[in-house]
Amino acid sequence: MHSPCLREASQACYGCCLNPFPGLPESRAATSQIPRSAAASRYEFEVCTASSLCPNFQFTNHESLPSSEESFSYFIKVYPQYSQTDQADKIRAQEYYHLSLSKHVCLDYIGHGLFSYSQLESQCPGSPAASSSSSPPPPPPVRSVTLEAPFFDISYKSVNLNSQILYGGEESEFESNIRKRIMAFMNISEADYTMVLSANQSSASKLLAESYPFQSYQNLLTVYDYQSEAVEVMIESSKKRGANVMSANFSWPNLSIQSEKLRKKIANKSKHKKKGLFVFPLQSRVTGSRYSYLWMSLAQENGWHVLLDASALGAKDMETLGLSLFNPDFLICSFFKVFGENPSGFCCLFIRKSSASVLKDSTTATSIGIVNLVPASEPTRISESSAISSIETRKKSKEFPAQGSFSGPISIQQRRDETTLDLHKTEGINRKQKTVSFSEIEEVIETSFESASSIINNTSQSKNPKIECRSLDHADSLGLILISSRTRNLINWLVNALMSLQHPHSENGIPAVKIYGPKIMFDRGPAVAFNVFDWKGEKIDPVLVQKLADRNNISLSIGFLQHIWFSDKHEEEKEKQLETRTSEAEEPVSSKKRDKFHSGISVVTAALGFLTNFEDIYRLWAFVSRFLDADFLEKEKWRYKALNQKTIEI
Repeated sequence: MHSPCLREASQACYGCCLNPFPGLPESRAATSQIPRSAAASRYEFEVCTASSLCPNFQFTNHESLPSSEESFSYFIKVYPQYSQTDQADKIRAQEYYHLSLSKHVCLDYIGHGLFSYSQLESQCPGSPAASSSSSPPPPPPVRSVTLEAPFFDISYKSVNLNSQILYGGEESEFESNIRKRIMAFMNISEADYTMVLSANQSSASKLLAESYPFQSYQNLLTVYDYQSEAVEVMIESSKKRGANVMSANFSWPNLSIQSEKLRKKIANKSKHKKKGLFVFPLQSRVTGSRYSYLWMSLAQENGWHVLLDASALGAKDMETLGLSLFNPDFLICSFFKVFGENPSGFCCLFIRKSSASVLKDSTTATSIGIVNLVPASEPTRISESSAISSIETRKKSKEFPAQGSFSGPISIQQRRDETTLDLHKTEGINRKQKTVSFSEIEEVIETSFESASSIINNTSQSKNPKIECRSLDHADSLGLILISSRTRNLINWLVNALMSLQHPHSENGIPAVKIYGPKIMFDRGPAVAFNVFDWKGEKIDPVLVQKLADRNNISLSIGFLQHIWFSDKHEEEKEKQLETRTSEAEEPVSSKKRDKFHSGISVVTAALGFLTNFEDIYRLWAFVSRFLDADFLEKEKWRYKALNQKTIEI
C-alpha cells in the first residue's frame, strides 16, 4: 500500500514521466504512453516537480531535511529519465575525479571546458595518473607550476581586428587543430565564419565595439537582465563613438522580456535604414531565462546586425540553433581549460565572412586582446611577468581598474581580491598590490611584442603537439538530449527545494529564499538567481552568502539584475526591491532620483553543467537551509574567530 505522499506525487507525475513509480501496476503505467500535447506535458512536468520533496513540502528547520540518499530516492522516482544519464556520472568519476575527492561543488562556471582532469594529470611528468590507467583515480596532487598552464599558453598579438579578419596570419598546426575542433563543437561552418581568439569576453566585446561603424549604424540595442562586464565595456566604447544605446526591459516579477517595447525599439521607424548592432543572448547566464530565436530574425528584417552571445549556453546547446536559418553576423563564446581545476582559457569571436566588410580599421582597437595559442612554455610566462613589471615601473603611483584574463568561470561581480595582482618581492624590489587596465596592457604589449614573438615562434616550431579536447569529446558522446534532460531535472528540483525553505514561527510564512526570474519551468536554462532572507524578512547580503558558501566548499557567483520594469500594481515592491549601485565616495541616492541612476537587485546565482550531479545541488540546498537558524550568522563569526584567533569580516 502506497503512502498518501507517493499517491499524490504519482498522480501529479502521471503523464509526464514514464512509469515514475515502478511499484504501480503496469496497466496504469502504460497510460502514460498516450500521446499528449507539448503544453500538457510541460505543465505536468512542473506539477510533478512541485511534488518532488515528499514527504514534506515545507521545511522550517535545517535538521529536518531528509538525507541525501532519501532525497535522491524521491528525486529518481519523480524523474526516472535521470537514471538514463548515468553515463555522465561515469565520465565524472573517471575523468573528473578531483571534484569528488576534493568535495568541492562548482556552481560558478559558464562556458565550455576543453580538457578533462585526467588529461591534465597524464600530461604532467611523474603524475600518478600517468603511471597506470587501470588503477583507481589517485588524489589530486599538490598544485605546481606545471599545472598552472596545461597544454597551451596565450600570447598577445599587435594587430588590428579588421586586419586579422582580412589577412589572418600564419597559423600553427597546434592552433589550427584547436580552432577546427571548437568550430565543429559549436556547429559553426568554417566556410561561413572566421574565428578570432581574444583573451576574454570583455576584450572581444571591446574589439568589436571599436571596429563597428557606429557613425553610420548609430544604435546599440542589448537584451540582458543582468549587468555584464563585457556588455558594459561594449557600451562604454560605443558611446564614445557616438552610438545611441538602448536596452530591453524585463517585467517584474518573472523578468520576462517586455515584448512590445522591444519590438518597437527594433522597428525604430527612423529615416536611417542602417539600424545598428543588436546584442542578443539566447538565455540569461544569471536567471536562466530563455529567449526566442525569432528576436534575431525580427532584428535582421529591420536592418540590424546581430551579435549572438552564446557564452551562457550549455554543452551542445548550439545544436538547437540552425545558424543557416538565422546567420548572426557575429557570435561570441568562451572556453576554459579544466573544469574545477584550471579555469583559465580564452574567448572566441566569430565573424560571418559576408559581414566582415562592415568592420572598419581602428587605431584604438589594436593590441587590446587578440591572442595566439602556443604550446605551454616557460618563456611566455616570463614574458607575462616582465610585462607586469614594466607596468609597475611606468605607473608606480597610479592604480587602475583590473580586467581579468578570462571570463570562463562566471563572476558577474568580481571580488576585489580576485581583481588585483599580488606582486611579491622580486629582485629586491618591494612591489605593492596593483591593478591593471586595458590601456596599460596595450602599452606593454606594444613594446614587448617583437622580443616575445621571436621566442614564441621558435617554441611553436619545436613543440607542436596534436591536441585532444577530451571534455568536448565527452559532451559530444553524451549528446544534446541527454544533457538537456539531466540539467532540466536538476535545476527544477533545486528551484523547488530552495522555495520549500520557510522560517519557523513566522505569522506570514516568511520564505527563506526568493527566486528571481523563471521558477519551476520545463523550458528554462540551468542557472538560478536567488536571495536568502532572515527571519525578519530582511535580505542577507549576497556577498556574505557567497563567502559562507566558499567556506562550505561551494562556489557560487554574484549577479546584479537590471532593466527591471514594475507595473503600477507592483509599485510598492519597486521601492523595497531595487538597490542603487554607488561608489564608496558617492552619497546615497534618494528614491526620487533612483530611476536616473543605475538601479537593480543584487543576487546570488548558481549555474549547472553536464558534470553537475544530484549531490552537488543537494549540498547547496542543505547549505542554504542553515539560514533557517536565526543564530547561524553569529555562530559562523564566532567559529572562525575561534579557529583563526581573530575576527573575520563576513
